[in-house]
Amino acid sequence: MAHSHAYLAHLDWTGNKGGGTVLYDGYGRDFHLSVDGKQGIDGSADPAFRGDAGRLNPEDLFLGAIASCHLLSYLALCARRGVNVLAYEDRAEGRMETTAGGGRFVEVVLHPRVVVSADSDAALALRLHRAAHASCFIANSCSVPIRCEPQAMIAGGTGGSP
Repeated sequence: MAHSHAYLAHLDWTGNKGGGTVLYDGYGRDFHLSVDGKQGIDGSADPAFRGDAGRLNPEDLFLGAIASCHLLSYLALCARRGVNVLAYEDRAEGRMETTAGGGRFVEVVLHPRVVVSADSDAALALRLHRAAHASCFIANSCSVPIRCEPQAMIAGGTGGSP
């Protein structure tokens, strides 16, 4: 049986420099994203689109959402299957192409590096990345191809990749 979950975010444009959007290069791209009861995020556009390089942009948030959803799906599967994850890091990459009328992400590649305890199955740890990708809410909501190139290492030992 399917269950419905609702989410609400509040977005405020904070980039009005006094003249609104009269001129394309005369307004700021800054915004504040908040969710009730949680710490907000001050964001902007990517510097390529006249944004503030010191702030997260929608592209950063998109890539971060994919990577963090994979992490959380993966950890849940490992806990259920007896794989003791001691460390996890990912260097996620996304490639976006723009056209005169817009653009889209054309590829996302996750590079999770996992350290599991000596009594865990490293091969199973690698296989669970496929299952995590298949169950990830965010990945299932995206049309962009998402690849996962994981590595798993045994604590104090060696590991492998698929």
